[in-house]
Amino acid sequence: MIFAKSAKDLEKMRAVGELVAEVREALRALVKPGISTLDLNNAADKMMRDAGAIPTFIGYHGFPYAICASVNHEIVHGFSKPDPLKEGDIISIDLAATYQGFVGDTATTVPVGKISEELEQLIRVTDECLELGIQAARVNNRIGDIGWAIQQHAEKYGYGIVRDYTGHGIGRKMHEAPQIPNYGRPGTKERIRAGYCFAIEPMLNIGTEETRTLSDKWTVVTADGKPSAHAEHTLAVTPEGPEILTLTKEQKTRRKAASAT
Repeated sequence: MIFAKSAKDLEKMRAVGELVAEVREALRALVKPGISTLDLNNAADKMMRDAGAIPTFIGYHGFPYAICASVNHEIVHGFSKPDPLKEGDIISIDLAATYQGFVGDTATTVPVGKISEELEQLIRVTDECLELGIQAARVNNRIGDIGWAIQQHAEKYGYGIVRDYTGHGIGRKMHEAPQIPNYGRPGTKERIRAGYCFAIEPMLNIGTEETRTLSDKWTVVTADGKPSAHAEHTLAVTPEGPEILTLTKEQKTRRKAASAT
């Protein structure tokens, strides 16, 4: 069952969403050659706890870290390590926090120094797919419309769309109904109502859509070893349209100004 959030619930979802957005952007600024994913993990853990939040990932089905740090061909659920990032790498940083009883979940893929044009395009298209998926999350649309919006754009570039992992509903728990695949047919699956909150998260691969899981039983990688990118926002469906909750105050201001022009 999909649970709509009340106005009071949404205020708390906005608060935790802004919190994780601030942490995400702080981590983005830290990414450079020589820093390790363990450094990023420790910084995220401290920032979330200092803000009065709990890192949601820690202990989730036994996951041991505050962030999922997935480098190059790693898609999702990557373990944080002491190895330094190198110039030309890309890193997906996925994080969630629980604050005042609600969860905010967000992810972004960040270049490490200067990267190839091929990887720049992969990140850009993944971000574009996320935006298109968000815009499809409107009252009386259906979940299939979100997947189709993502799929049709990714396929223009020939990217493999990860099918083994999906977006999801979110609220008091990190993973709530419904599942939100990054592919689908328009007009299918559950009807979207005001008050629903979703975490939409396209995962695109330069090569095959096929995945495999490493021996740590968590880190998911591309089956062909080619790079992958991941982007995610938590949003609320409102009568006026989708409201992205995982934006910083500054990003909200910029987005509002852009929509007014």
